[in-house]
Amino acid sequence: MNKQNKYQKLALSLLFDAIGYASYLIPGLGELSDIVWAPASAYLMTKMYKGNKGKIAGAITFIEEAMPGLDVIPTFTLMWLFTYAFSSNKEKKTIEV
Repeated sequence: MNKQNKYQKLALSLLFDAIGYASYLIPGLGELSDIVWAPASAYLMTKMYKGNKGKIAGAITFIEEAMPGLDVIPTFTLMWLFTYAFSSNKEKKTIEV
């Protein structure tokens, strides 16, 4: 994974979280827009992050967007942080005795 792709995913994550927050701009109509955005955001999450990690994140994103009041959770950005800031993909070296 190159750095440019990594930061493109961050930019997309921030954009998609902002779209999720936009439902608060129009009171009453906002929750209705989540009917469309919840499956769309789940799909986008599974495309951004492959494998089981992406499927689990997609399910969490769908639930977060579909449940009223949970839109404040920045799921895309949290997934980016989990993938690139908090997870270690480096192999641990073992000491042979």
